[in-house]
Amino acid sequence: MSRLRLFAKGLRVIDLSAFLPGPLASLLLADMGAEVLKVEPPAGDMMAQIGPRDAGGEPVFYGAVNAGKALRRMDLKQPEVRREFLDLVARADVLIEGFRPGVMRRLGLDYLVLRALNPGLIYCSLSGYGAEGPLAQAAGHDANYLALSGILHRNGADAPAYYDPPLADSAGSLFGVIAILGALRAREADGMGCRIDIGLADAAMPLQLFPIAELGATGAVPERGGGFLNGAAAYYQVYALADGRHAMLGAVEPKFWAAFCHAAGHPDWIARQQEPLPQHALIADVAAAMAALTLDDCLARFGAADCCLTPVLDLREALASPHHAARGVVRQGPAGDTQALFPAHVDGEAPRPRPPLLREQSQDKERACPT
Repeated sequence: MSRLRLFAKGLRVIDLSAFLPGPLASLLLADMGAEVLKVEPPAGDMMAQIGPRDAGGEPVFYGAVNAGKALRRMDLKQPEVRREFLDLVARADVLIEGFRPGVMRRLGLDYLVLRALNPGLIYCSLSGYGAEGPLAQAAGHDANYLALSGILHRNGADAPAYYDPPLADSAGSLFGVIAILGALRAREADGMGCRIDIGLADAAMPLQLFPIAELGATGAVPERGGGFLNGAAAYYQVYALADGRHAMLGAVEPKFWAAFCHAAGHPDWIARQQEPLPQHALIADVAAAMAALTLDDCLARFGAADCCLTPVLDLREALASPHHAARGVVRQGPAGDTQALFPAHVDGEAPRPRPPLLREQSQDKERACPT
């Protein structure tokens, strides 16, 4: 067995969430060996209605985020089913839910009820704006959270631009897993669980450590195209090439910038790295030189220069690149699906593909689910 799958071996997780944030969190726990039971309403997870389908008609996005889990459909509004669910909770270590605040209380399944049943339960809520606050009941998606957090304001070319992949949703998943693992470590000391409340809009804030610190220190609001990370620096910039391709230059450190300038045949640019931001004139000079090169020219000229210059690849090209092929983080699963795996090599071993979602097929099959 992969050592990665020993990290959370024996951990029993119930996942009541849908779409991406909660299911991604439980997916990562499953990757580390946790037994995850995904509990869905009778109509299923709406994520199964979104995105493309594979050759067998199965929903691709839903399958990608739920591989390696067991599935059970339960109508938690029914008293008898709720009692069965409480039996599952009594034996669980972690519960993840992604409802709007108040839904679990209306179901009679809020944290206080579940804690009385299982004092060691780690109860993790992932909601748009958190359990408390003026927006607790507001609807939202990733772009809304980024807009409210100040991230969209300074990113994009001529207007604010949102992101693919979804930053706040993904960060909320990661912070959820971190908090769950920390809570389990604390439980070893006193046997007590806890309630973890994560707002996805809140999760966008730690991603902004630098601009938040800058605002606090200088009082200046970071503007679109005003910092080196969002287009103001010649040394950290996407450049168009002669064949319609693009190259990303990330020569932040002076030694990398100097290496780039020498390889470009412009040692006169080296001292210009210190020009104030935004470096419009220097960007224009570098852009003109890069526009005369094809991607092959670019790779031939800068490939050995150690200057942090890379081609901008589409996803197919990225997966076929020697780096990603060697690292094995994206691999084919047992059902023929292409999986993006837990990005950690443990004791030199790459992550292993996930088994498919174990769908319930009968009452006996349901009761064979991991929890």
